[in-house]
Amino acid sequence: MTDKGASENSMQRLAWSTAILLFWPAAIGGTILDLWSKHAVFEWLATVPGQQVVLIEGFLNFILAENKGAAFSIFQGWRGFLVLISAAALVTEIVIFFTGRVRDKLVMFAMGCTAGGIAGNLYDRLFHGGGVRDFIDVYVGPHHWPTFNAADSLLCIGVGLIIISSLTSSTEKK
Repeated sequence: MTDKGASENSMQRLAWSTAILLFWPAAIGGTILDLWSKHAVFEWLATVPGQQVVLIEGFLNFILAENKGAAFSIFQGWRGFLVLISAAALVTEIVIFFTGRVRDKLVMFAMGCTAGGIAGNLYDRLFHGGGVRDFIDVYVGPHHWPTFNAADSLLCIGVGLIIISSLTSSTEKK
């Protein structure tokens, strides 16, 4: 194969079936996982005195928390803005999926993860009083990381995979 043929081959779109199998299970499965885990944990903790369960002493709790802002509680009380940004991001990812512009399997899967995370938190903003339900409390001693949920984890995984892909992909794929 010539260099030109190799270059053209690396620029080909993902097969439609491959794209579907990478994006949609991550997006739909991630959304379901997030919404189910929020529902299950919030129902469970509502019956627990103190609404907190220690899972790993000195490191991990499940607690009831609500974030009316975005990451690290920025934009507190800006529900309309956060709904608009989330909806625009979700629509953009779906448009990118359907236009077939993503040529990398890892990026396609990462986009499915971020779409699932966006959808899970967007659902909360729309149907749970504008706040996102958080319950995972990671800490060491008195130092707590901001409480988060499965959707937040999916967003971090997706962004992390996109960064890894951008650092390891050839120039043509970028």
